[in-house]
Amino acid sequence: MSGSNSSARGSASPEPLSFAVHSLPDPRIATQQRAGRLKMLLVLALCAAPVIASYFTFYVVQPRGQAYGELITPAVEMPADLPLSDLNGQAVAPASLRGQWLLIAVQPGGCGSDCERQLYVQRQLREMLGKERERVDKLWLIPDAAQPRAELLAALSQKGAEVTVLRVPQERLQAWLQPASGQALGAHFYIVDPLGRWMLRAPGEPDPKKLKADLDKLLRASASWDKPGR
Repeated sequence: MSGSNSSARGSASPEPLSFAVHSLPDPRIATQQRAGRLKMLLVLALCAAPVIASYFTFYVVQPRGQAYGELITPAVEMPADLPLSDLNGQAVAPASLRGQWLLIAVQPGGCGSDCERQLYVQRQLREMLGKERERVDKLWLIPDAAQPRAELLAALSQKGAEVTVLRVPQERLQAWLQPASGQALGAHFYIVDPLGRWMLRAPGEPDPKKLKADLDKLLRASASWDKPGR
C-alpha cells in the first residue's frame, strides 16, 4: 500500500515550467534599423545642405550689398501642369526646363521694338557671364497666338545665341510669374533657378551691369550643386 501511494505521489509531481523566448524581437535588429534610418537622414541632409546654404547666402547674408532685382520670397515653384507648347503646337513638359538657370522674357508673338530690345539685352546679359553662361538658358514665353516673324526666329536660332521660344496661356502664366503692381508681364525679366523656382524679378530695361551682378551672385552661391547642362 505504502509503495503504491508513494508511486502515485511520484507520478503526480508537477513538471517544471519552460518559457519559449524565440518570438521576442532581437534588440540588435532594432538597433541596426535605427542606425540605417539615421544614415539615410544624414545622406539626405548632406545632399540638401549646399542648396540650403546657397539660398541662405543669397537671401539672408546677401554678400556685397542688396540685390538689384526684387527677390521673391518665398520662391514660387513652376506648376507641374503649366501648359507649354512650341511654335508648332507640340506640348512641352515643364520638367524639361529644369536643370538650368532661366533668364525669361515674356513678350507677345508680334514682338515690336520694345520686345526686340529686351531680347537683345537678354542675349547680352548671358554673354556677359563669360564661362558661366553655359549654366543659363534664355527663354522667351509668348502669352498669345501671334506668330513671330521668320527673320526674328532665324536670328534667335543662331548657333551660340539660341533662345527657347514657347507659348503659354497668359492666365496660366500669371499664376506663376507676376509683374510688379501696376505693370505688365513684359515689363520684367524673370529669373528661375535650376529647380524650377521663380526667385528674382528685374526690370525689363535693366542696368546690365547691375543685373549681371545679381546673376553672378546667384551662380556663385549655387556653384557647389549646379553644373552646366541639364
